[in-house]
Amino acid sequence: MTLAIHGGAPVRTAPWPAWPPPVDPAQRELVTEVLESGLWGATQGGSVVADLTAAFARRSGVRHGVAVANATLGLFAALRGLGVGKGDEVIVPAYTFVASATAVLLAGATPVIADVDPVDLHLSPDAVRAALTGRTAALMPVHLAGSPAAMDALNDLATRHGLAVVEDAAQAHGATYKDRPVGGLGDAGVYSFQASKAMTAGEGGLIVCRDESAYERVWSVCNLGRALGGQWYGHPSVGWNLRLTELQAAVLLPWLDRLDDEIDRRNTFCAALGHELAAVPEVAVVPATEGTTRDSRHLLMLRLDAGVDRAFLLEAMAAEGVPLDAGYPPLGTMSALIGEGARVESCPVTAEAAGTVVWVRQSMLMEDPAAAADIAQAFAKVLRHTGIAN
Repeated sequence: MTLAIHGGAPVRTAPWPAWPPPVDPAQRELVTEVLESGLWGATQGGSVVADLTAAFARRSGVRHGVAVANATLGLFAALRGLGVGKGDEVIVPAYTFVASATAVLLAGATPVIADVDPVDLHLSPDAVRAALTGRTAALMPVHLAGSPAAMDALNDLATRHGLAVVEDAAQAHGATYKDRPVGGLGDAGVYSFQASKAMTAGEGGLIVCRDESAYERVWSVCNLGRALGGQWYGHPSVGWNLRLTELQAAVLLPWLDRLDDEIDRRNTFCAALGHELAAVPEVAVVPATEGTTRDSRHLLMLRLDAGVDRAFLLEAMAAEGVPLDAGYPPLGTMSALIGEGARVESCPVTAEAAGTVVWVRQSMLMEDPAAAADIAQAFAKVLRHTGIAN
């Protein structure tokens, strides 16, 4: 059978669902209400940002939330609010988006890039243990692809060494670990509303905090150093204007009502694809961390056999109508981070994953589960083609 990349008929010609999904009536109504009110900024007297932060905090199992302009600034503000700054080190996983590290730099601290678990690709507690120094001030586990990191082990390390824990939950809206929502498991958790995320207003982010004093400090960082409940022109601390707008919150708040249904839909598709891939031995689903009780499935990560030519596979799969993503390069290979002083631990697992893991994007996971057969068929077709393996 001729590959589509060589002129053959593609496995799939139908388009995949677009992201974000169409605006629903509740979003349209609330956005219109905010537009007509003229109360667009977070400090003009509107209530939608406050309602969103309260709802998100409740879903995260904590009492406090701060809505921000984006999750990179959210991570920065959480670190600053927890006392992390110049001279400190923050341990981050090597297999994550660059913002996890650049937020540490923005806070004035040094990112320490540590390896991930060889099975689930989340921050490895063993790697964290090896990376600890007297300067370590915080850990930043990332709930990768919508599944939780190994929070019990990481929180135990943090407690024993007196470290703050900032959860990068940018991809994990609605995920749970041992029946506890992510985001509320550390000292602070940060969600993203960037365009690719499970809830999006184009941009945006939200910080949740379980401790009231930490919340007050984080709030101050995001509100120009003001004290919560203090004077408008009183600035007892240094802070910035990092706030989300009422218009963005109006897009996001109604989304909470449909989030669980969308997570269920993605999980159903992933289960169907896992079943279909059982007939394609060169491809395996990267499992969720032990203890995961709800994977929000922002992405589905797939691991290829070491002999597969991944670059050709990605090109050939796209031609078959099944576009996949190559995923993250290792943070430790980024010269910009090294030039800013990031410290890189030995990361052989990440190096291997960067060459063998591919992603199925969230929009594809929103398709009818029957379409999982198209992905498996395309894999089988491409992998059976002579010359695909090294």
